[in-house]
Amino acid sequence: MLLLRAAGCRRAAAPASAAAAAWLRGAAHRGFPAACRRRAALPAAAGAQQVTSFQGVAVRSLCTSSPHEHPEHGRLVYKGNLAKAVLGVRFFSYSTSIFNLFMMPYIMLKTGIGFESLFIQAAFYGVIGFFTFVTPVTLHVLTKGYVIRLYYKDEMDTYTAITYNAILAEKATVFHQKDVKIPDITKMFTTFYAKTKSMLVNPTLFPNPQDYNHLMGYDKAFYFSLEEEKEPNERK
Repeated sequence: MLLLRAAGCRRAAAPASAAAAAWLRGAAHRGFPAACRRRAALPAAAGAQQVTSFQGVAVRSLCTSSPHEHPEHGRLVYKGNLAKAVLGVRFFSYSTSIFNLFMMPYIMLKTGIGFESLFIQAAFYGVIGFFTFVTPVTLHVLTKGYVIRLYYKDEMDTYTAITYNAILAEKATVFHQKDVKIPDITKMFTTFYAKTKSMLVNPTLFPNPQDYNHLMGYDKAFYFSLEEEKEPNERK
């Protein structure tokens, strides 16, 4: 009797399992697993999109930001193209001077110049002193007015010139447009004077020529007096 009941249960369970398998095949045909897979992939896709968007924002921020932007100085109107060359030459000159100072005692001990005549000692000290002190000082005097960057504030009509000081650090000089003086005689290392300090710029490196004209005062109205011309003629 028990065996007959167990066999009947198996027969009843077999159609149920067959129906469940048929339902799963139909669900797979209708695309329910694909939908489940899409739902599972949504968090990963959202995370990837967030990473991509963050990378895009970072790249845009690096591209738009500039190390030469200083809102406190105003708008950048000029940038010298020889800034790295000037810095490199002066740094090399300083390094060779320091090397000479450290090597001088060693050379004197090895060559015995300290025990030679005064004439030889004076010639030796003169050559070493020239390359140690005169060359860096000369380079500083010639390039101290080279403008690395020039900023302009429209509301105040003031300029900020960035140059290198004696220790190769950037130095800011603020001056008004009315403080600009053009030298009467063209000089090699001077384009204009800001109060009493000489400045050197390249007019062709101004992106907007109007900025250079305003800096030099070329955009001001020119007044010509006939009476001033008559006075020299009457004296003649």
